[in-house]
Amino acid sequence: MSSADILYLPEQPAHDAEIDLINEEAFGPGRFTRAAYKIREGGPHERLLSFVALHKDEVIGSVRMTWIAAGKGRALLLGPLAVRPAFKNIGIGRKLVHIAMDAAREAGAGAVVLVGDAPYYGPLGFQKIPYGQIVMPRPVDPERLLAAELQDGAVAELRGDVVHAVLAG
Repeated sequence: MSSADILYLPEQPAHDAEIDLINEEAFGPGRFTRAAYKIREGGPHERLLSFVALHKDEVIGSVRMTWIAAGKGRALLLGPLAVRPAFKNIGIGRKLVHIAMDAAREAGAGAVVLVGDAPYYGPLGFQKIPYGQIVMPRPVDPERLLAAELQDGAVAELRGDVVHAVLAG
């Protein structure tokens, strides 16, 4: 299989069941206890900024974006990002992140935040958020709290408790 065999498209409601299975496979039942999941419970993700990777009409990867608020700052929360095991390590996850980041930039987002591994996300433009600047609704390793700034000063505006943007008004 080559990367030419993979089709990247905006997420559609018809993809939901396959995305749920991929996330279950990737993160297991513990995913419901994570801080990012708690934020996502506050409202819907932004389907127009969420994408899937398809191989032979099967969803093999997915990335979702959700609007969040922290203080007066607004940003997008990237995740979950998941790729089926048989398709890992060929660049699908990185490509999904690039597509989502480009869409976020076009939508006028100032920053994208995530909880993830710096060695993976660092080369994609993410840096550690200063310790204590934002507070997730559940415990998070501060070394894994990362952001990519799309507009100057946007990350600095994120301060305090992180919630789904719908809950911030």
